[in-house]
Amino acid sequence: MNIFNKVTLQGMKKSRTRTIVTVIGVVLSAAMITAVATFGVSLLNYLANGAAQKYGGWHVEFLNVPSSFVQERIHDEKVANTAAFENIGYAPLKDGKNPAKPYLFIAGFSKEAFNTLPINLISGRLPENSREILVSMSVEANGGVEFSVGDKLSLSVGSRMNGNKTLDQHTPFISQKEILVPKAERIYTVVGICQRPGFEEPSAPGYTLITKADTQDKADSFSIFVTLKNPREVHAYASNTAASKAYVFNDNVLRFMGLSEDNIINTLLYSVGGILVVLIMIGSIFLIYNSFNISLNERTHQFGILSSVGATARQLRNSVLFEGLCIGAIGIPIGIIVGIGSIRLVISVVARNFSNVMYSNVPLTLTVSIPVIVVAAAVSMVTILISAYIPARKAANTPVMESIRQTNEVKVESKAVKTSKLMQRIYGLEGTLALKNFKRNKKRYRSIVLSLVLSVVLFISTSAFVTDLKQVSGRAVVFTTYDIGIATKDMDDSEMLRLYDKLKTADGIYESSYQALMKYSCTAKTSDLSDYYLKYAGSHSSDKTVNLPMEIQFLDDSAYLNIIKGLSLPVEEYSGKNAKIIAVAKMTNNMKANQEVDKFIDMFKSSSMNFTIAPETNGKPKMEQGQKVSIKFVNTVPPDTLPILENSGSKNPFFFKVMAPYSLKGKFETPDSHVAIKGLTFRSKNPTQSATEMETMLKSAEIKFKYTLYNSYKMLDENRNYIFIANVFSYTFIIMISLIAVANVFNTISTNIKLRRRELAMLRSVGMSERDFQKMMNFECAFYGMRALLFGLPIASISSWLIYKWMVAGGAENINFVFPWGSIGISVFSVLFVVFITMLYATSKIKKENIIDVLRDDIT
Repeated sequence: MNIFNKVTLQGMKKSRTRTIVTVIGVVLSAAMITAVATFGVSLLNYLANGAAQKYGGWHVEFLNVPSSFVQERIHDEKVANTAAFENIGYAPLKDGKNPAKPYLFIAGFSKEAFNTLPINLISGRLPENSREILVSMSVEANGGVEFSVGDKLSLSVGSRMNGNKTLDQHTPFISQKEILVPKAERIYTVVGICQRPGFEEPSAPGYTLITKADTQDKADSFSIFVTLKNPREVHAYASNTAASKAYVFNDNVLRFMGLSEDNIINTLLYSVGGILVVLIMIGSIFLIYNSFNISLNERTHQFGILSSVGATARQLRNSVLFEGLCIGAIGIPIGIIVGIGSIRLVISVVARNFSNVMYSNVPLTLTVSIPVIVVAAAVSMVTILISAYIPARKAANTPVMESIRQTNEVKVESKAVKTSKLMQRIYGLEGTLALKNFKRNKKRYRSIVLSLVLSVVLFISTSAFVTDLKQVSGRAVVFTTYDIGIATKDMDDSEMLRLYDKLKTADGIYESSYQALMKYSCTAKTSDLSDYYLKYAGSHSSDKTVNLPMEIQFLDDSAYLNIIKGLSLPVEEYSGKNAKIIAVAKMTNNMKANQEVDKFIDMFKSSSMNFTIAPETNGKPKMEQGQKVSIKFVNTVPPDTLPILENSGSKNPFFFKVMAPYSLKGKFETPDSHVAIKGLTFRSKNPTQSATEMETMLKSAEIKFKYTLYNSYKMLDENRNYIFIANVFSYTFIIMISLIAVANVFNTISTNIKLRRRELAMLRSVGMSERDFQKMMNFECAFYGMRALLFGLPIASISSWLIYKWMVAGGAENINFVFPWGSIGISVFSVLFVVFITMLYATSKIKKENIIDVLRDDIT
């Protein structure tokens, strides 16, 4: 070890407090970088496992290959697992609405394919032989052709040909060029409906139908799914193996391994991680740079003497960098251990919440990657070296005589520290001295203010973000009137009510109802409409009539009567065969969704009116089937409707919903009327348990009609879990950043006070009392804190407003901007408290020193 390194180690031992605080800063920095990187790897691993559960764990699919190719892949040493199905062929889809998908594609699954490739059943069961078939729901949703369990399909199955070339699922439909060459007639029985298989590409020309492969048939075309032992070889393996054969990568899984050609999600994840690392590095550089800069100030005289006896600029620079390496060698390993331990604790806290919002059967576990740890250590060391290099370069370039005399630290003119007489009267002598010191050492204290500003902005902004998230969750809870819903469109009323009587006996159910929603239209005179509506519509003539779309919500009679009683209306007039009906008709454009309903502007001038209503067909009213009704307008929030399966596309600036008892539904039904949605709603003490029990009941009921089970409580629970996860990570991040800022402030203030030992000793030697001395230091505390708050609070307030606007633009229109008064109060107290405690610690050290010894030490 050379003499310069020995001198550096002695200086570190002499300034133990500063060295320890710097090491703590490095530990925090390395811990945060390690934690962010390790959580990123753990999250990507979790997402990859979840995607594998949803789409299959295969890496590459080879399409339209012979059986010999399948056997080669099965015995390939690089392959971990395979699954294959027969390409039985294509059949035309009659009356299909999507011109890009005119076919049905029949796949014959083996036992291994059923086990490897995920199939999500909506209704029915899996096929058990080659005469049964499973139909994708996308045939109805995307192709407009409906199939039901029990239907018989007679299909003319063949191959797609473009000249002499056989086309597969990877080749999109080629209009007017390809032909379908039939080979055989097949009859299938539909035994189930499933979601679109994950392996079917969006551009595929055929909707996938799945049957069981017939072992007696000798197929000549297969699709094989290959899982490699080393996924990173997937691209090279596919290109080397496929030759002229088509292949498709499982991007849903590979993108989370960083192996997908579509890097959108990877870019998003890495950019977020990069931003966090940059923020950590900025805070860390402030701390570590200050430490080395202060170390340089302490050793300036020493460097001047060394330079005078022949030390080169390179030797001096290496001396400072050696100090950085020593601190890194101690702090980085500890930081990595602390980072892994802390993120393990955080993951154990949020793992359950992740399972509730994403993949229920995939655990979020800690994944430690050695390459990532090495990168985190390298980033931490780069942070240290950057922080050390700047003062090291300054030390090497400082002239020898300036270093010995130490005349380069403070270079200000008298006018730069001049204070007005008014300020002197306000602050007194002690405050004036503190203010002058603050002015002449602006560069030295700027990092303190910037560190405090960074901490204040991050804390307040994070708190504002979490507050907005809680508002979104709270609004969702307020406007949800059921925990579990079952929606259908085609189910008969008798079947639905039979099912209702059975499901309401599930454990935990304490309230239940049923309802139906129908689309209607009514005619109204413009003279009956409110001025606000006319202003919006731009109509001023009182002679015109307009057609207004409306919805009729038929409610369980008991639920309807409860609403009537709640509105204090006469029950006898709103019950029975001639029951009156009520409606909510309000203008909603430019109104806030969280306003009370009675504060919305009415569509109509009168509180009750007579209308002629008619059913809507394709958005057009059938007025020849119209009937007259009397409607009373009320101020209430109608019970939530079940989600409409079809997209209504309504962009009306008003809300017009009629509520009627279910017993009157037959009176309003006409040949052209149709139910938009109907179903059952339930409230439960334990929604998760009740929903699980209902699923079992529904499966045992063997319902032939299509239905959808909605667990609204689960959706709200997901929302709450998102907020909890955001809370944990946000506050963990802000606490660690704040610790770096606190360490920075402590290190800078305490060491700067130490550097002013002679100045402070001089003041005490000329008669400044302990009380006045403490008063001066308190003024300095106030100047630091007030300057930081002066910049930090406005920036944080603007940041909070921008976060609010960003969330509103993202669809959270039902939230208010809440000014973060609480967070501001905490920030103000914390800033002043940290600065005051640090100053108290530093000055207590100064007060214990002998004035004569301090003055003599600086003179010598």
